[in-house]
Amino acid sequence: MDWNDETSYESDVLIEEEVDTSDPAQLIVYNDEYNTFDWVIQCFVEVLNHTVEQSEQLSLMIHFKGKAIVKTGQFEKLNKWRRQLVDRGLNAVVELIPT
Repeated sequence: MDWNDETSYESDVLIEEEVDTSDPAQLIVYNDEYNTFDWVIQCFVEVLNHTVEQSEQLSLMIHFKGKAIVKTGQFEKLNKWRRQLVDRGLNAVVELIPT
């Protein structure tokens, strides 16, 4: 790469876009090898206000598929829940829904 060529350099620079916190997003939880089904279910009930039945189904999806979308909504609200789940030891991320 020629560092004197601004065009080449600019194409290799990572530009982070600001996230519009009102954009639609999805909260995804990934499988791990250390959280129990009971703990994951309890987290979903307490943090996400899911029913026990919803939480059981989601925990099974996570176990067998490796991940599951556990909630959709605005990025800002989902990110708050993501932090609470991560604080409880779950592996969770928020991703914008492509439009």
